[in-house]
Amino acid sequence: MQGVPSSFLAAFFFLSCFICLCPPDLAMAKHAATGVTRHYKFNIRMQNVTRLCQTKSIITVNGKFPGPRIIAREGDRLVIKVVNHVPNNISIHWHGIRQLRSGWADGPAYITQCPIQTGQSYVYNFTISGQRGTLWYHAHVSWIRSTLYGPIVILPRRNTSYPFLKPYKEVPITFGEWWKADTEAVINQALQTGAGPNNSDAYTINGLPGPLYNCSSPKETFRLKVKPGKTYLLRLINAALNDELFFKITNHTFTVVDADASYVKPFETDTIFITPGQTSNVLLKTKNLTSNTIFFMAARPYSTAAFGTFDNTTVAGVLEYNSNNTPLSINSTKGLALPPLPAINATSYVANWTNKLRSLGNSQFPMNVPQTVENNYFFTVGLGSDPCPKNQTCQGPNGTKFAASVNNVSFTLPTTALLQARYFGNSKGVFSTNFPSFPLNKFNYTGTPPNNTMVSHGTKVVVLPYNTTVELVMQGTSILGAENHPLHLHGFNFYVVGQGTGNFNSSTDPAKYNLVDPVERNTVGVPSGGWVAVRFRADNPGVWFMHCHIEIHLSWGLRLAWAVMDGKLPNQELPPPPSDLPKC
Repeated sequence: MQGVPSSFLAAFFFLSCFICLCPPDLAMAKHAATGVTRHYKFNIRMQNVTRLCQTKSIITVNGKFPGPRIIAREGDRLVIKVVNHVPNNISIHWHGIRQLRSGWADGPAYITQCPIQTGQSYVYNFTISGQRGTLWYHAHVSWIRSTLYGPIVILPRRNTSYPFLKPYKEVPITFGEWWKADTEAVINQALQTGAGPNNSDAYTINGLPGPLYNCSSPKETFRLKVKPGKTYLLRLINAALNDELFFKITNHTFTVVDADASYVKPFETDTIFITPGQTSNVLLKTKNLTSNTIFFMAARPYSTAAFGTFDNTTVAGVLEYNSNNTPLSINSTKGLALPPLPAINATSYVANWTNKLRSLGNSQFPMNVPQTVENNYFFTVGLGSDPCPKNQTCQGPNGTKFAASVNNVSFTLPTTALLQARYFGNSKGVFSTNFPSFPLNKFNYTGTPPNNTMVSHGTKVVVLPYNTTVELVMQGTSILGAENHPLHLHGFNFYVVGQGTGNFNSSTDPAKYNLVDPVERNTVGVPSGGWVAVRFRADNPGVWFMHCHIEIHLSWGLRLAWAVMDGKLPNQELPPPPSDLPKC
């Protein structure tokens, strides 16, 4: 770490847990009065990694799986050079970063940029504004994010503190999946046959599958070594491709203090529910144990899918008291009790859990939910089907191909990035602005599905005037089965003002909205067989992706884009693209 200032070393030492994941090629320069500029270099390389007795070559950042953590403070500028050394096209999304007037750095392929081609590079340049907590980065092209992901740790500004007790130590915990197959082959096969995709072979905690899987070695178990009577801040991230998860530690409880890098009113729980794309900071108070004691931590999926299969396995790690660096053996966890997790399809539990989340909303961290609304939208989200091409046998429902849509529009990715087309005024032939604000065909969304489940296709965007307020109700459908859909909005946080089961009632449900302290998020679950209502202000000019963070649903077309217009003042306009913006 020669050449790195001592101030950073102090922050890094404070954040380090027992596994050292030192940031790559990091240098800092003074930058305004609000923060510093932090430079990273991400070399995207193939790396041989062994899990469950199998070695495979995977796409990584700097050879690490999961990728190295990024550490910054609120107000800092990040300059991250990404160099592509692999055969695949690459783009990286900095998930949850507001990207105020820096849409060129947002990362989704063919939305804000063309991907970085083999042998090429691109510098992502953005400032962290008004956020502190845990976010993450991941590849945003095809299914490459299955291995290319890592944490973004955002500390409070200097000389400011957390609105809770300062933790003894902070530990990023990222949930993911391990696939023995090549995930690019998995999604290509699914799209070709029209069937649901093959499942992952294991879930992982910080890249490690744990002792419950066949052929897992002791070094493939995540170990959280703790001291008695201390408070640890766990920075939780769900980076799994296709699964929402329950997480628990035997005989321990958590205090939830943050969701998606926004502080919440603290509440205690013994179980965490977290969807793909979501992050949460939780406090873990350790017990006053004097002996060497270990407990299981475990995560397994939540699913209500009616069609297809999912990875119905459990990942386990261990919480170790007073371990004195003793090696973990196969016998160490024998007879250890797994924490009891909610049922796989515990929909009411999920609804009750998410209802506990409330914005902190104090004078230091005010809550700015729009009280009046200028633009109202009602989106149905769910699965559907496409007809099977001639002379082909399809393996989707009733011989069709699986599809997914918003307001029955399955989004077609363009071959030119939408943001470039919008900025240079050449959208003709790239996208249209006639995305429907409401479903064109109404039906009993959570009741008996209509006979015709076919979707339409197009590259359509929703246009928003600058700084106008938006209310969006997202209604889940029961077409091909009701599922929970974690919807992620790029470029914005939104307030979750209401949620419920069944069909949204525009006459009675808005009266029950929480406009006092709704939770602020960037990813929210549209409940299985229900609806969710969010509000936000369109104060960020650009083109912003919105999609289901279950990757197969994204691939099937459950996605759209919002085009937010420039304001009248220079500081309300999207700046020109950087000179190294990749070309298609």
